[in-house]
Amino acid sequence: MSGDAGSDGAWWRDPRARWPAGVGIVLVASGLAHVVVWALTGGPWEGPVTWRKPILFGISGGLTCLSAGWVWAHLPRRRGDILLAGAMAGTLFVEVLLVDLQRWRGMASHFNRSTPLDSFLYDAMGVLILFVSAVLLDLTVRLFFVGRGVAPDMLLAARAGMVFLVISCGLGIWVGSNGDLRVAAGLDADRFGAAGVPKFAHGVTIHAIQWLPAIAWCARRAGLSAGMSGRLVALALVGTAFILAYAVVQTLLGGPRFPPLPAGMIVLGSGAVCLIVALVSIVVSCRPSVGPQAGPP
Repeated sequence: MSGDAGSDGAWWRDPRARWPAGVGIVLVASGLAHVVVWALTGGPWEGPVTWRKPILFGISGGLTCLSAGWVWAHLPRRRGDILLAGAMAGTLFVEVLLVDLQRWRGMASHFNRSTPLDSFLYDAMGVLILFVSAVLLDLTVRLFFVGRGVAPDMLLAARAGMVFLVISCGLGIWVGSNGDLRVAAGLDADRFGAAGVPKFAHGVTIHAIQWLPAIAWCARRAGLSAGMSGRLVALALVGTAFILAYAVVQTLLGGPRFPPLPAGMIVLGSGAVCLIVALVSIVVSCRPSVGPQAGPP
């Protein structure tokens, strides 16, 4: 995607992208560092108190921060953008820091009101993520008013990726509301119905803002035309939508992530086929062409 980013293509040099880029790198590094901690100390992957949360929140929050900076760098400038970008990056940093703090204290970071401090930290994380979600929604809306200087295939990928990200944020708010109601009723906060997993629906396409632009970028590097790249992005977009639909329906019907319920098998399969076809098309295009073989002397 091209726009207000520097002519050298270094989007992170844009003043609006510097804080999101820097904080994003720190958060990804934090998540990876906690992988090492988990490897050394052990412990379960699932559960309310586990190293999974510092790992996933660090890596996922960092990638989201980086992608937000990338989008900002390609939008027309608006008064207050630098301040807003810095505020969003700082908010994500504090959000992940609070998740890490709770794990190092040996306390659950979410749905935990066992003490006034735990309740305060949980409420604070909710407010912080609402602010981040509002900023991401603003970025998404602005993307739909970009017209010049943006490659159509990358613009489609960025718009779709941000829409999926905002939907994931909305589903995350639902995860919190559903969990709070279930805790108040004495039920497992991480379930919906018999065995549904709300965080599955929340997280399954949250990183489409990374993989859809990556498909556009790889298609161009593979030598495909802008039109073909756009078609592959559209195909991957449809596949991503199918996968999101599967996760939401599976959850609302009270089913676990896997195996698919009968109603979801075709939806999940269709999504997987779309994404696989897009990826295989790019990989095949990367293969060096083989010229005619020379005959024997």
